[in-house]
Amino acid sequence: MLAFTGSRLDRADNDRADPERLAGYMNWRARLLALDGLMPGMNETGGLAWGTLADAPEDAELVFLGLDGGKPCFACVPALGDAAPRMANPALWQAMASLTSDDLAIYGGARSIVDWHARHRFCAQCGGTTTIAKGGWQRNCSQCEASHFPRTDPVAIMLVEYDGRLMLGRGKGWPEGRFSALAGFVEPGESIEEGVAREVFEESGVKVRNVTYIASQPWPFPSQLMIGCHGYADDDALVVDETELAEIRWFTREEVSASLAGDGPFAAPPAQAIAHHLLSWWRDR
Repeated sequence: MLAFTGSRLDRADNDRADPERLAGYMNWRARLLALDGLMPGMNETGGLAWGTLADAPEDAELVFLGLDGGKPCFACVPALGDAAPRMANPALWQAMASLTSDDLAIYGGARSIVDWHARHRFCAQCGGTTTIAKGGWQRNCSQCEASHFPRTDPVAIMLVEYDGRLMLGRGKGWPEGRFSALAGFVEPGESIEEGVAREVFEESGVKVRNVTYIASQPWPFPSQLMIGCHGYADDDALVVDETELAEIRWFTREEVSASLAGDGPFAAPPAQAIAHHLLSWWRDR
């Protein structure tokens, strides 16, 4: 199972729009996800820590995460979002490594939604203040009455193959030897396939055909949907976009397999990332 997927929570979408039902959920049975800003609170066994609504500040904005076996679950919106690069927080990665896949999915969803609220306290249309609505899955402007909804940004991440070899890139500022699949945001007016072809051509100078979908993964840094794809290159001549990438190389199946095992020519992406899953898929296909 891909990291950040498989949450056990029932999102109870119909209940979000019912103020009376939501108010009824705010009782002694409700659970509050423990967060330190956007860092997960951990219990003594290395899982997510939960408290009660009595632990929330009096003026806290609460997001309804869903139902866990009938128990309502909430999270507090922090004072600030998190603009730091995800790789710049080793403590976060250490904490996430101890979570079960189920807890990681709950944390990822909660992190994305409360971070969005922390960043959207003002209306993008008129600049007025916004207030939480629909249990935290909407914000309404107090002045122009515009409604705003949590965003998910689609990112294509793609394996490009030519003659039995795989194209992988090293981003600018990455450690020497760290390679991963190329990736980029799908832009307005593009299909996923068109986004894949454009991004690959922009970053490598290679034209791609026969793009197919493999798998997707929510990525809560801050709110992306990684869309894993595979395509074939027309040739292997590279023109590297040095504004985004330090280098691009072609790797054989044997080199990819060895690197995934920790003994190859490059450092593979971490197991939590869909890129790791994509490389394993390509190795085994």
